[in-house]
Amino acid sequence: MRLWDRWKMAFRALFARGVADARLDDELGFHLEQQIAENIAAGMSAEEARYAALRSFGNPALLREQSRSTWSWGGIEAFIHDARFVSLSIGRRPGFAFTVVGTLALGIGAAAAMFTVVDHVLLRPVPYLDADRLVTIQETDGSTRNWEAPWIDIDQWRVQSRSFSQIEFSGKMSGRNFLEGPDAALEVSGQRVSPGLFGMLGVAPALGSGFVSEFGKNAGAIMLSDTVWKEVFAGDRRILGKAVKINNDSYTVAGVMPPGFRYPAGISLVPQVWVPIELSSDERTRDTDKAMQFTAIARLRPGLNVEQARAEMLLVQKRLAAQYANDVLRHDHASLHVEIYAETLVGKDVRNALLALLAASGVLWLIASLNATNLFLARNTSQQRESAMRMALGASRWRLMQQTLVEGLILSGLAVLLGVGLAMASVRFLAHELSQTLPVPAPATLDEWVLLALAGLTVLTTLVATAGPALLAACTLVAPAIKQGGMQTGSSRRQNRMRGALVAGEIALSLTLIATCGLLLRTIYTLHHVPLGFRTDHIVVAHLSIPSYRFKGRNMTDSLYMPLLDRVQHLHGVESAGLMSEAPLAKTFVLHLELAMNGKTTHAYLKAVTPDLQKIFGFHMAAGRFFLPQDTAISQPVIVVNMAYARQHSPDPHNPLAILGYKLLSLIKGGPQMTIIGVIDDERQDKVAEPAVPEVELALPQITPESGFYQPVETVAMDLALRTDQPMAAIVPELRTVLKQASPELQNATITTMDQIVEDSYGSQRLAAHLLEIFGASALVLCMAGLYGLLAYVVSQRTRELGVRIALGASRGNLLWMVIRQAGVMLLAGLVIGAGLSFASGKLVARFLYGVSVHDGWTMVAAPALLVATGLLAAYLPARRAANTDPMEALRAE
Repeated sequence: MRLWDRWKMAFRALFARGVADARLDDELGFHLEQQIAENIAAGMSAEEARYAALRSFGNPALLREQSRSTWSWGGIEAFIHDARFVSLSIGRRPGFAFTVVGTLALGIGAAAAMFTVVDHVLLRPVPYLDADRLVTIQETDGSTRNWEAPWIDIDQWRVQSRSFSQIEFSGKMSGRNFLEGPDAALEVSGQRVSPGLFGMLGVAPALGSGFVSEFGKNAGAIMLSDTVWKEVFAGDRRILGKAVKINNDSYTVAGVMPPGFRYPAGISLVPQVWVPIELSSDERTRDTDKAMQFTAIARLRPGLNVEQARAEMLLVQKRLAAQYANDVLRHDHASLHVEIYAETLVGKDVRNALLALLAASGVLWLIASLNATNLFLARNTSQQRESAMRMALGASRWRLMQQTLVEGLILSGLAVLLGVGLAMASVRFLAHELSQTLPVPAPATLDEWVLLALAGLTVLTTLVATAGPALLAACTLVAPAIKQGGMQTGSSRRQNRMRGALVAGEIALSLTLIATCGLLLRTIYTLHHVPLGFRTDHIVVAHLSIPSYRFKGRNMTDSLYMPLLDRVQHLHGVESAGLMSEAPLAKTFVLHLELAMNGKTTHAYLKAVTPDLQKIFGFHMAAGRFFLPQDTAISQPVIVVNMAYARQHSPDPHNPLAILGYKLLSLIKGGPQMTIIGVIDDERQDKVAEPAVPEVELALPQITPESGFYQPVETVAMDLALRTDQPMAAIVPELRTVLKQASPELQNATITTMDQIVEDSYGSQRLAAHLLEIFGASALVLCMAGLYGLLAYVVSQRTRELGVRIALGASRGNLLWMVIRQAGVMLLAGLVIGAGLSFASGKLVARFLYGVSVHDGWTMVAAPALLVATGLLAAYLPARRAANTDPMEALRAE
């Protein structure tokens, strides 16, 4: 038979089995009739000729199978046959299938949810050309502090370095930026970039030609992101060459970048625009007060690694640092830090938290897989006689294994479908916590990488859950299993011991998850009881991005802030309202100030506030007074500090409050210094888990455009806080109306409650606690199910034995204790192993703990106690069933 004909028959056998079988039967029948005709021609009778032909041909069914094997898809046909058999089995025993699918779905869902997050945040490559060869270069004093570099240093790196094929740089546009559209202004994230940056990243504009790769050739040009192009200009392709305005400054559109492109990568989802860097004479110097500092990004030459580049650049930087004007600057710029660009996008704490949670989800998946293994062992044990009978009739051991593996693959596939639904729902449910913790968004979507990982997880789950049971089923001894009572063979006892070991393993892994969850819950509990130093109830906070361009040439205090505050205070239900440059724990816009007093230099937080904040937050004054309405631009300039500042700078080391009355800073250069009129008790500022640092507060009404603090304090961001007895749903619409009246850009402010700000400040600790709550609860349910299932099966297998024991005088209490004791052995074994795992896992989450030891006594007692209580509850029902066994019913089968 020609090869092509064999392939045609093979495809026909796979997709048109009935037609192929009919053709094969016709061909075999034709050859049989030919042999019969030849026998008749040789002188045989018709009956003799037929028998002789059959003897010559052999078994027709065997011939048919042998012929089909030469051109059929044996493996695929066997898989299809097994799949049909499994489908029928699910219909006959839906309880087993639903239990396996539900069990595996819990583990697969947890693993899929965490992998989706880890994939988007850690694994997915930065969407630039050869991103693994892109590095960032930062100047440093040799400690952990890094900072950007002036252009003159970057230019010398280009000249003197041999490690990089290209070095480009960028810097954020100052202040808040609003792009004016036909209807309203849109806040954008503006970046100043060197002309060759996009080319080095390997990204070309989707529309237009982009920037010219030479300095001085792109004056007034701008590149729009795809989001800005579509949201503001409705995707108008005629936008090229047209003028657009940002903060009243006019730019000419040079192009539109491709969809999804972001630079810098990993920042918030605020729409982006890019303008070329045009260096002024001041920016070509090393004067840190005049020269803008830039973020440098470079591409390694082929064959070189980061360590080699860092070694060369350290030598280059030593020569450059010697050119700085004074000792402080030479020290601050004496060294360099070179790091792969992608590794700078995610902080070490976030990376460690995600990897720890991925490991925890892996533990839950393993618990679910062990539970499924137990279910398959129980099912295969109950079918030992059936398996032995099939082998006695000619089925191979591999055929039995294959059928179990196919069943596991189908059930794992169904579990993946259900698990994916659970995973996506979990990511959406935790979207707020994820957005507060992660530097990049983690959308609840499936892509090719997640699908590939799920396919691999399906196969792995199948092997873990079914390989052992399939092998044991194939190793069934035929003769003992076929005998009456074969279910009590040594093989069954061996499988029971294996199932007990698996349950003990589930208990150990469950204890690990529950103990780790307990440590984090204790941490959250401790954080909730940390004194914040201010009230959080009934406070609404609006984070305002200030459109300072609208108030150019005017005093924003008089033209924006005070009128806005007056309108908000007259809203229904508002008790008091105030403004501050940053709300406590909000981390929206932090200002740092370097201060010197009494021969000491320190860094402090700087805030501008209005007088009513003490009524809103209820913080306590350790000494002196807070600002009053009388503290205006024409009154004596005053200042308030916190206790952390007072402790460091008080002229009397034993009395921090002696700092009252001292002079500090000047609002206007050459003007009078501000008098310290009050000391505030310390408040939590950045994180609840961190103590207060020095803080200096200014009276917002005293700051004028002539003040040196005006630009950084009033023109970028401001938080509006108000105390109200109204619910959020009632106050927010009215508040947005007032904000829009003050300036149209303010109506899109982020509005939240102070309670929510405090919750969000827990960050990765709260996310980890929530996820481990889910993982721990799921592990506990699976552990109870595994223990209950094993004991229920053992009781059902020993029904006759229990009946005999009762008939011979055993008390029901003894039977109850016998089953409970068996559960206790598994619990004890699991707890001993789990205790060791818990101590190890505690060290992995130590960085997330606050006020709690990794070996916290309460947790180490409560977690095992919870497992013991639930385990004994799971064991009680089978034990009671054993104790209530009717001896007559049990012995009737004898």
